[in-house]
Amino acid sequence: MTSSPAIDVRGLVKRYEGDVLAVNGLDLQVNRGECFGLLGPNGAGKTTTLEILEGLREPTAGDVSVLGLRWSSDARSLRERIGITLQETRLPDRLTVGETVGLFRSFYPRGRDAEEAIALVSLEEKRDAWYDKLSGGQKQRLAVACALVGDPELLFLDEPTTGLDPQSRRQLWDVVSRLKGEGRTVVLTTHYMDEAEQLCDRVAIIDHGKVITLGTPKELVREVVGQEVIAFTASGEHLGGLTESDLAQLPGARAARRSQEGWSITAERLHVTVPALLAHLDQAGLSLIQLSTHAATLDDVFLTLTGRTLRD
Repeated sequence: MTSSPAIDVRGLVKRYEGDVLAVNGLDLQVNRGECFGLLGPNGAGKTTTLEILEGLREPTAGDVSVLGLRWSSDARSLRERIGITLQETRLPDRLTVGETVGLFRSFYPRGRDAEEAIALVSLEEKRDAWYDKLSGGQKQRLAVACALVGDPELLFLDEPTTGLDPQSRRQLWDVVSRLKGEGRTVVLTTHYMDEAEQLCDRVAIIDHGKVITLGTPKELVREVVGQEVIAFTASGEHLGGLTESDLAQLPGARAARRSQEGWSITAERLHVTVPALLAHLDQAGLSLIQLSTHAATLDDVFLTLTGRTLRD
């Protein structure tokens, strides 16, 4: 028998004053034990969706089930079973790491030992340090420890590594990987595609309050983009005659797009498409200025689907 999903969302709508539609009929399921990523640019609706799932906002319409329960009738039970790390967490400056985690542990009838939570985020050496003496990465890991001390079945992480240095980001990645290894469910929002590809079993890309695609990172790259991306710039008096349609029809190509930086072609077979591109430019009387290739990523998926980069 298949267990019920950790999160089940049907027809979710959130409308703010002034008739601002933040979430527009969103459907979503998150399986138990997976790390699930919600991706999208600012204003896409992902943070509003997360806040509804966390019980911080009420939906305008739709049905939301979290761990088989509903915030309207099971709020206390849900608070004891989830952990939340917000985009920005401010804790008391003059409490130590140990005192802070101990305080949060007192909020739960049962959970992890405070020392265990501190060790889980590798802050043992900072146990007696005041909060205001911690680095940005250490503060973020402390916020995660506070979210973990209740031993949650489901953990929400809203852009947990934004603004952190690469080493601090990697340390938080290790924490999430350990939680996945314990069979916990993690819901993550992020602006970093490498983070989503590294941590998430599945991702949903949200734009204009709706899920526009969903799947594993590898599935989305393969199905939406292809294997490779060719980026190039060219010059010549007939440059205006170069079209997306013509480039998309080159052998091995799947799609083409023009941007301020130049052109990009998504392709399945570089060894076929690149020679065909060079021949096409030569025939059109155009000179190649620059050409580069890279393996397709979730960034390319988002650009292909929306015409924007994730950070636009």
